[in-house]
Amino acid sequence: MLERGEAWDLTDVVGSLREARGARDGLLVGTPRRPARPARAAIAAVVTGLRAALFPRHFGPVDLTDEGVDFFVGHTLDVSLRPLVEQVRRGLRHAAGGGDDPRHAADAAALVGDFARRLPEIRSPLERDLRAAFDGDPAAYDLDEVLLCYPGITAITHHRLAHALFGLGATLVARSIAEIAHADTGVDIHPGAAVAGSFFIDHGTGVVIGETTVIGERVRLYQGVTLGARSFPTDAAGQIIKGAPRHPIVEDDVVIYAGASVLGRVTIGRGSSIGGNVWLTRSVAPGSRITQAQARDETFSAAGTSVPLAIAAGLLVGVGARLANGCTSGHGVCGVSRLAPRALAATATFIATGALTVFLTGAAR
Repeated sequence: MLERGEAWDLTDVVGSLREARGARDGLLVGTPRRPARPARAAIAAVVTGLRAALFPRHFGPVDLTDEGVDFFVGHTLDVSLRPLVEQVRRGLRHAAGGGDDPRHAADAAALVGDFARRLPEIRSPLERDLRAAFDGDPAAYDLDEVLLCYPGITAITHHRLAHALFGLGATLVARSIAEIAHADTGVDIHPGAAVAGSFFIDHGTGVVIGETTVIGERVRLYQGVTLGARSFPTDAAGQIIKGAPRHPIVEDDVVIYAGASVLGRVTIGRGSSIGGNVWLTRSVAPGSRITQAQARDETFSAAGTSVPLAIAAGLLVGVGARLANGCTSGHGVCGVSRLAPRALAATATFIATGALTVFLTGAAR
């Protein structure tokens, strides 16, 4: 325990870390010293300012007047977009390998200018997202509650900002915004995902939406839903092809319930409902209703044979035979009377017969 005024003796620790940085098998061996990269704290402050500019009545000062709204929005945009230019410049320089290029500053300023002009287009679907959340949740009592409290709304607000920046080329800043939302809400949406309006994530925790996902209008997801990839296409050298379409297309008016996983470049047809905990790796037609029971139907092979059902039937036949043998040989079962094993044997035989009937029916498909 350190006494007041004493200092840590970190000589050995610092030396060991130096050796680790220079180890031949280290992941970052040879990484050159680079200029500053985008700063997460600065980006978080920018997002806070942009949310206030988009919804000044909710995230602006409490004494904001009707006459002062436009002044507040203009000032907030100015003090938010200026540091955003610097973060975008850092991201562009990082993407170019870290070298100094005077064009990065001009390119960043132009990119942020384009982004600012898209803010009205970003707010419009957010209003529909709010309405979808309010209309879709009986526990929501007003729109203010939805905007201020719902993690799904926080996540989609961050996503719509990040998606716009991602499309303009500020990919590292966009990814930082997405991860800020992920840390705050438990919702992981890659900034490359295309999400239409009236989108509602109920509860939110554990939702994952991959980079090439396409989501239509009026889609609702519940907690724990994954819209992910099933496999990763590779090139001739075996390297993963970056950006290749590999995530689902979810058409308009689809509901996906808690814990469901939809994987691969499959299409969920308009108006479909995917039940809780379903594992889905195929496309479904518009208006489909997919449940766990339907998913179990896929365990039948091309010949129509259900292996788990066959095993169960075999086990039950074996139990019935064993108990029947106990009856004929005069031995009791578990110390009970001879009448009990006869009843158990009959019951097991009855269940086995039913199971075999179902098995044979499946085999005849």
